[in-house]
Amino acid sequence: MSLKILAGAKPLPFSSAALLNWNKTILTVFALLFAGVTVLAGLFFLQMNRELTNIRAQETSNQRRLAAAQTKLEEQERYLQRLKSDPKLLEQVIRRKLGYVRTEEFVFRFDDQRQP
Repeated sequence: MSLKILAGAKPLPFSSAALLNWNKTILTVFALLFAGVTVLAGLFFLQMNRELTNIRAQETSNQRRLAAAQTKLEEQERYLQRLKSDPKLLEQVIRRKLGYVRTEEFVFRFDDQRQP
């Protein structure tokens, strides 16, 4: 390729080989920038993927805890319903937890520690 010199125009101070070198340099810079952005995007993706995995594991754990808490709540609701509807159970609980006795009954309490 040769550059034609127009009448009265000055020739360009650089050759076509210098232009080709400059184009290669620009392409190399853009390729390096693209590679750098690609690496950063990959690292960002890996970090987000790790966080997502941790969040999913935490969600699974929380779902198990929720299921256990719901089961316990159902058991407590059944027990409460029995306390409301069963007077014998209510009497047993009051006697055991609060130490109530009838007027003709006696309560004997013994220490668990034995003296030598």
